[in-house]
Amino acid sequence: MRDGQQARLTQASLETLAVIAYRQPISRGRISAVRGVNVDGVIRTLVARGLIEEAGHEDESHSILYRTTSHFLERIGAASLNDLPPLADYLPSLAELDDVLDSVAIGD
Repeated sequence: MRDGQQARLTQASLETLAVIAYRQPISRGRISAVRGVNVDGVIRTLVARGLIEEAGHEDESHSILYRTTSHFLERIGAASLNDLPPLADYLPSLAELDDVLDSVAIGD
């Protein structure tokens, strides 16, 4: 989407981007756990388009963490992440989601 490119994002890319936007910084493994599918190709696409970037590493696993970029904010017309709409009330809280993700990650 840079340099005049207007290619649309796939549904998988949009879903992955939403997970990153609301949970950043987040590892590829956690993104996969939320979505229930492998996100390697989608992550490469989002990085190549300048919508996400590396944001360091997790202390324990040393997994790469990802976050959205200023280019992402520009593309959605937001000044900051605070401008993202709130998550729906029926979704689990972030603490509940972390508990589920932790249990998936360790195989409980």
